[in-house]
This record gives sequence, C-alpha cells and structure tokens, in this order.
Amino acid sequence: MKNLLKYMKGYGRECVLGPLFKLLEASFELVVPLVVADIVDKGIGCGDGGYVVKMCLVMIMLGIVGLASSVTAQYFAAKAAVGFSTRLRHAEMAHILSLGYTEIDTLGTSTMVTRMTSDINQVQNGVNLTLRLLLRSPFVVFGAMVMAFSIDAQTAMVFAGVIPILCLVVFGIMTITMPMYKRVQGSLDRVTSATRQNLSGVRVLRAFTMEDSEQRTFENQTAELQAKQQRAGRISNLMNPMTLVIVNLAVVLLVKIGAVKVNNGVLTQGLVIALYNYMSQILVELIKMANLIINMTKASACAARVDGILKIEPAQQDGIRAADKLRGAVEFRDVTVRYQGSGEPALEHISFQAAPGETIGIIGGTGSGKTTLIHLIPRFYDAEQGQVLLDGVDVKEYRMESLHQCIGLVPQKSVLFQGTIRDNLKWGNPNASDDQLWDALETAQAGDVVSGKEGGLDAPVEQGGANFSGGQRQRLTIARALVRRPAILILDDSASALDYATDARLRMAIRQMDNPPTTFIVSQRAASVRYADQILVLDDGKLVGKGTHEKLIASCGVYQEIYYSQFPREAK
Repeated sequence: MKNLLKYMKGYGRECVLGPLFKLLEASFELVVPLVVADIVDKGIGCGDGGYVVKMCLVMIMLGIVGLASSVTAQYFAAKAAVGFSTRLRHAEMAHILSLGYTEIDTLGTSTMVTRMTSDINQVQNGVNLTLRLLLRSPFVVFGAMVMAFSIDAQTAMVFAGVIPILCLVVFGIMTITMPMYKRVQGSLDRVTSATRQNLSGVRVLRAFTMEDSEQRTFENQTAELQAKQQRAGRISNLMNPMTLVIVNLAVVLLVKIGAVKVNNGVLTQGLVIALYNYMSQILVELIKMANLIINMTKASACAARVDGILKIEPAQQDGIRAADKLRGAVEFRDVTVRYQGSGEPALEHISFQAAPGETIGIIGGTGSGKTTLIHLIPRFYDAEQGQVLLDGVDVKEYRMESLHQCIGLVPQKSVLFQGTIRDNLKWGNPNASDDQLWDALETAQAGDVVSGKEGGLDAPVEQGGANFSGGQRQRLTIARALVRRPAILILDDSASALDYATDARLRMAIRQMDNPPTTFIVSQRAASVRYADQILVLDDGKLVGKGTHEKLIASCGVYQEIYYSQFPREAK
C-alpha cells in the first residue's frame, strides 16, 4: 500500500481535516452520557422540569454539532479517497497502455479489468474508512475508559477486564478471515474472466447451442466464489454475537456492582447509566474497528494486486530515433520469435526485403505465424534473434510513438468505437480535413457506406460498430488507417468479409495512391495476394516460399496446395 501513497499527494489537507473532524464528533459523543447522568440525577431525581428541558437542548446542540462534524469529515475523507482512486486508475491505465503485447498477454484481460475496477474500488473504500475511523475508534475506546475511571475507578475495572477479551475475539476473527478474503478476490478474477468470455462469444455459444454447458460452468465458478464468501462471512458474523454476549455479561456485572454502590450512596443512578452508555460505546467502536481492519486487509490485498501491475517493467525499451520521414523499406534478417512461456518458436529464421511502395502478400495455414510476422514491424513484439529493419535502421532504435505514426495497421478484428464515423476516422489523423477523410473512404471502398448513412461523416457508430455489417466495419477500419497516409500499411486479413470484386478494387485503389505505402496483405485468400510484388508463404513458422505468384505456383508445394484448393479448375 505504501507504494501507492504517492497518489495521495495534493490531498494532505483532506487527510488531516477528515480525522480531526471525526475526533471532534467523538469528543461530543463522550460528553453525552454525562449529560444524561445530570438529567437523571439533577433533573428527574429532583423533579426539576426546567433543568431537564435545558439539558435536553444541550443534547440536541451536541447532536447537531456532532452531525455537522461527521458530515464534514465524511466530505473530506470521500474527496481524498475518490481523488486517490481516480489518480490510481489513470496511472494503472497509462501503465497498461505502456506495456508490450508480451506483458499484456501474460496478465490477461480479465485480471486487468478486475484490478482496474473491483480492486481499486476496494482500495478506495479502505482509504475512506481509514480516514474516518482509524483515529476515531481507538479515541472513543480509550476515552470511554478514561471517563469511566473518572466516574468510579472500582466499577470501571469491569471495563479493564472486558476490553482485552473483546480485543482477543475481534482480532482473532480478523486474523482467520484475512487470508480467506484474499482467496475470494482470486475467485472473483475467474468469474470476471468467464463473464467476459461468455458475453464476447454469445453468438458462438448460441450457434453451437452451448448455452446450458457454459451456464453450468459459470454457475460452478460463481458457486465457488459464493462458498468462499460464505465461509469468510460465517466466521466474520461470529463477531457480533460473541461480542454482544461478552458485553451483556459485562453490563450485568456492571449493573450489579452499580446497584450495590447506589444502594450504599457511593454512586448515583445517573452515573450508573453513564457507565452503561460508555460500555455500549466501547462495544460499537470495537466492532467498527474490526470491520475497519477487515476492510483495510481487503484493501491492502487489492492494493498489492494493483501495485503488482504497476511494478511490471516493459521488456521493450523505447528508442531515441524519430521515424518522421520513413520511406517504407522493410527488411527481415534471420528473424526468430518465441512467445513467452512457449517452447517452440512462432517464427524461425525469416529473411526477406520489401522496397518502398511494394505490395507484399503473406499467406499460409492457420497458426503458421502470419500475424506474428506483421506484429514485428510496429514492434508489438521483439525478435528473439535477428533484426527487423525499417529504411535500413533496426526498428528498436525508433521511438515507439514516432514509429506508430508512420504505420497504418488494420487488425483481424475490425474494431470501431462508439461515437461518429468522423470520430473513428480521426483516430488516424486528428487534424484531417473532410476532404482527406472522404479521400480515404473512397480508397477503402467505403464512400458509398458513409454517403448512404443519414448524417454522412456524422452518422452515429454504436459500441463495437454493431450498426454496421462485417464488411462495412472492415472498410471503415481500412479508411481509418489510410487517413494517416502511412509509409507502411498492414492489412491483417482485414478484407475477409469483402466480396472478391470489392477486394480487388481496394487493392487497385491502394496501388494508385499518390506515394503508395509499402503494403503487407495477410490473407487466407490466394486471390488477395496473387498480384502482389512479392508473396511470402509461411508454414509452421518457417518461410517455405518467397517470390511472385508465377514463381511460387511452379516451385512451392505449400502455395500450390493453397491455391489449387481455392481454384481447382486451374489444377493440372
């Protein structure tokens, strides 16, 4: 937790004023039993109605001032806690975005979502409760004890005997439940992962009628979470009955001793009532303190999980060279890549060259390493061996931000964001004019898509682009990449939903651009790469063929198998 305290900077005033106002409220609370004692002894005992009214007004005033102090303390504590969690969440998101694909793959989406939401919420709640109760509860406990001894030291020995027993029960239960709550958070990770998987794949579930199976799996995971929460809850719930039994026994003893002393004239009835009220205050505050410590334990466990992400250092070091005038020449020199935790290389000894403006087709079976290869160009992953060169310079020497500004990447999954078409296109270039947007749309064969929508560029886009078809989403994401006017354009199987005619027009339009980019087309379609200047054929991470269509159809068995399976009439 201490590593995260730097995000509290700027909230020093709130961290001081919050507890101070809570102590002020507690001070008024400690005075109330004495006022009640005076009402009983001097007002009711003497039949003085005026005194009773006066002291009742004093109690009302104490209540109003105490309430004002409590609300003020709540405000400062909430302001500090919410501000802290907001900064922490921003820092967490910024750090995650700075990580490479390797670290993100290792962490997993569900873990990052849980730590950005549930874990940080727990930390926020812990900070809020700490500012409000960390000083107040001990202050009331010891204050009540002092007040009890000031009334009658002999009777107050009951307090001295009960408090250690209460502390033993409270902190014993807390010690047992702390590791149990940590395991609850781990189960919550798994439930979050299952929820995300089912929601993102709901269409697939329905297509294969797997709803019942996935529902049973989800119910098992939630049942496991529920069982762990219930086990921790059952033990935590022992606190109230056990402490109440102890306190009620103490109250019985207190009343017995007090009654004897009242009978002997040592104490008054009002003072016995005051001692009883102080005992009740101690019980309430010890339970609050126990709940505070449990919440602090949860917050500490969650803070460690959040801090664990912040401590992850990106394996990739940013370069120092600007890529502003990149021409688009790409060269792979004996490149080998291995994913973290994987024994077999994803790519092995890959070498080729692409001149500026050329079109490079990449084809191969599923899992052959096509996407891995193109992810090396924007440096989403680093080569384990060999070099990836852009304009003759190792890609590791370029600054990441500068490098990505020169590359237009259209991933396999077409992702559009909620907003308008204009908003989405301007991700490629925030300063692009409407003419530039329309030019990119026409090149991407998406001009008719946008012009057919009411509002044109300002037509709404629902989350994930749900109001567009698969082919429309693909063309819009290609247009978004082209708005940037990149030196290198990477199309990662991003025309799979287009018909052959639209796909051909798209490739022709890219070739006819002024200063066309070096274009990498990853595709399962032989027709999409047939007219590329150079075709790379991958098989199980190895480059088994390289050259034009005519060369490969004559010499590469893997390419022949792919091509003739799609164009059987051309097979000899």
